[in-house]
Amino acid sequence: MPAICVIIVNYNGAAFLQGALDSLRAQTFRDFEVLVVDNNSTDGSADGLKSDGLPAFELLRQSDNLGFARGNNFAAQRTEAKWLALLNPDAVAHPDWLEEISKAVVTYPGVTSFACTQLSLEDNTILDGAGDCYFGFGIPWRGAYQRPASELPGPGECFSPCGASAVYLRETFLQHGGFDERFFCYCEDVDLGYRLRLAGERCIFVPTAVVQHAGSGISGIASPFALYHGTRNRLWAYAKNTPFWLLVLTLPGHVALTAAILLRGLFTGRARDSWRGLKAGLAGLKTIRQPAPYAAPKRTATVWSLLRIMAWNPLRLLDGRAVIRPLPRGHAGETDTGRPAATDSSLA
Repeated sequence: MPAICVIIVNYNGAAFLQGALDSLRAQTFRDFEVLVVDNNSTDGSADGLKSDGLPAFELLRQSDNLGFARGNNFAAQRTEAKWLALLNPDAVAHPDWLEEISKAVVTYPGVTSFACTQLSLEDNTILDGAGDCYFGFGIPWRGAYQRPASELPGPGECFSPCGASAVYLRETFLQHGGFDERFFCYCEDVDLGYRLRLAGERCIFVPTAVVQHAGSGISGIASPFALYHGTRNRLWAYAKNTPFWLLVLTLPGHVALTAAILLRGLFTGRARDSWRGLKAGLAGLKTIRQPAPYAAPKRTATVWSLLRIMAWNPLRLLDGRAVIRPLPRGHAGETDTGRPAATDSSLA
């Protein structure tokens, strides 16, 4: 049984997928396997892949496009590895990516998810992300996206990992139902991160674990597809997971921010697809909080830990900087319930 399963969910990624595999071939940490879930690509991207040099490899062809959420869930059920390391097909990992993850697992026992440094694939002086951030009024963003790499923060705690390079303890991932398959793609990582937060789990940002990411290299930056799903799923993640008392306090601000985003879209030509996503999100509110394998759990985290990990300064939302909280001294092996973690987080 390998220590880490690297999961790549591919859909028409012919320009990138082999590069992702090549970067995994060069990993200094060798106790891993690679599962590629191909979502019925039509561009031949899953044909003739070169997997020689990988410790273990399997291509899982699908007859339909499962989406990012369901594709990863499928692979997580398939593997027996202790840890899941997600890698987008339009990303390449630095040679010591998995080695740095393995070190973090030992350094932070009891932590069940990790976020990695993402640099731009085209320009490594530009950040593509440093964990996902969450504004307390219901607006997530990828920390430090398009900021200078000189602003890379040190290690600390972030809201959740970005799905392009997220690392999860497989047992915890499955225990909470994995990604919400209703999301299909976009914000499914934030939604899962929120659910894990409510359950008292934490996420550590590991700046030395580095991948380079094209950033919507396949779906397109601000494409109609991305705008629709991003808008819809942002609303669902907020409505589904936010505790009732916090929902009441933040709802007016969330409505105002959503209106501002739509208004900005009128000047950038993005309002139509955002409006479609908002209408679909509102229509789905009737069922989004109903019990499901990926429903929000009963909150066991302390109120302070939940409020502390969110961003409340609107300037952070506007400038897009990463929000990485320093780790409380002596809390490396505890969950946010204040109790020692029950799960062994070692690689062994």
